[in-house]
Amino acid sequence: MDNSLKTVALRKSFGKSLLYTLPMFLITFMFITGGKPNFSDPASGLAMLTVFLLVNVLYFSMHFTGKTDKYRAILFIIFAMSLSYTLIHNMLQVRQSMSFSQADILECKIPFCHLVIPMMILPAAFTKSIIFPGSIIGGFANISSMVVLWVIATIVLGRGFCSWGCFYGGWDDGFSRLRKRRVIKNISELWKWMPFAVLIMVMLSAALTLMPTYCSWICPFKAVTEFEKVTSVESATKAGIFLSLFGGLVIALPVMTKKRTQCSFLCPLGAINSLSNKITPFTVKIDKNSCNECFKCVEVCPLFAITREDVKKGNVSLFCSKCGKCVDACSRKAIHYGIKGIPAGTMKNFSRNLFLFVSFLFMAIFSSGSIISTFQGLFKLIF
Repeated sequence: MDNSLKTVALRKSFGKSLLYTLPMFLITFMFITGGKPNFSDPASGLAMLTVFLLVNVLYFSMHFTGKTDKYRAILFIIFAMSLSYTLIHNMLQVRQSMSFSQADILECKIPFCHLVIPMMILPAAFTKSIIFPGSIIGGFANISSMVVLWVIATIVLGRGFCSWGCFYGGWDDGFSRLRKRRVIKNISELWKWMPFAVLIMVMLSAALTLMPTYCSWICPFKAVTEFEKVTSVESATKAGIFLSLFGGLVIALPVMTKKRTQCSFLCPLGAINSLSNKITPFTVKIDKNSCNECFKCVEVCPLFAITREDVKKGNVSLFCSKCGKCVDACSRKAIHYGIKGIPAGTMKNFSRNLFLFVSFLFMAIFSSGSIISTFQGLFKLIF
């Protein structure tokens, strides 16, 4: 193709990408600015403008380059880190500490976390009680709004929530990208079933004790959010477990394996979201007519969601979080985003465009508040 034809093709691609971005531009403008940008506070106005531009540049880049994972991960990682910053900042302002006391528990002042949801099910069903000490309606991260958001995301995205909406997924996702090559290559795929064992354990223990046992004892993200004040051997033991799991499953193993090991091996909500892949309309398909079984998708998948047997059968397992790594890695475009009921290999562009619009819009709206707060704090240090 000569230079003139390349220029024409580039212009067409640029124009088409702008058209795809226009709806995202308008909707995110309304959500992020409220339709009335206010620059009376320079730090706040600049933070809103920065996040608005960031979101739309990333979405445009997905369409213009044809790549998904790289641009999804940028916003996803920023979201996870900014959410931790926002939580810590709020707690330091209110409590002057990252730790919470028994008084905070009794007064239901603990911000709700979506990882609690599996532990709420049995107590709510059999005792009609909510075992998490947070605000049901109103206040920061209240229970009602967070549960509704998670239910909607789970129905629409399935385990895609783990790559497009999870508060914490960006942590191990980010660390898994630090090295070009894996240090640890051979990991048994049986470990990906561990979250189901964790799920059963924490659901039963929560029902017996009427306490969110995962949060109380083994959640690694207590290290970057809130934790029980260390006042005894028990609370010190808990703090040690949180820090060890964060250092091992969120930092060390992702760096050495290039896999999201916390999400793959521990998270009980990931197990539920995996099952919800059965009801979501979106999926990842393998076109057997185009596939040459190079197994590049197996190598790059961060959640062990694709095995060689899956590729040979033309299936992607229920563990898939629709992150897009396998889609981007396939040189033959044999693996692609799809819609259930539409045969593999057909309507690829339509399926991808629809999925990207829904998933990225959810992440953009869900994450914008905490990212704006983070940038606002940084800009206030400058102005």
